[in-house]
Amino acid sequence: MTQHLIREIEKAYLKSDLPELHPGDTVKVMVRIREGNKERLQGYEGVVLRRSGAGLSATVTVRRVFQGVGVERVFLLHSPMVESIKVTRRGRVRRARIYYMRERSGKAARIREKMGSLNAAAKNADKAAAGKKKEAAPAPVAAASAAPADKTDA
Repeated sequence: MTQHLIREIEKAYLKSDLPELHPGDTVKVMVRIREGNKERLQGYEGVVLRRSGAGLSATVTVRRVFQGVGVERVFLLHSPMVESIKVTRRGRVRRARIYYMRERSGKAARIREKMGSLNAAAKNADKAAAGKKKEAAPAPVAAASAAPADKTDA
């Protein structure tokens, strides 16, 4: 009975816009940082080593290498200090806890990308958007190249 009450109270604080996270995924976590009376967002991009817990206490451990030193942070997924989490790359690993990444560096630390993932669809959408921008861009370039041609004829 008490577990049921706790879950009902926690429902109000659960975030609904979280992506599906798995070990091996590369994520960008936007964290609120408070400095004095100012508040700003800081991005933390790295590889998900593990996911643990459930409900309001669910956490994710993210590892990144900064200036040659490995840094791991544990984020509460439903914390108000975590603004957003975006999956930038889906990784393919065979373990639920990829602690072996701590001993690896350089090429040995590469993680294969999942084929046919949501990330591939996002990349195609980005390419299509870039293609539309390129179509719009040649018009000013053509006008600029026509102007010097007029000067050479005169």
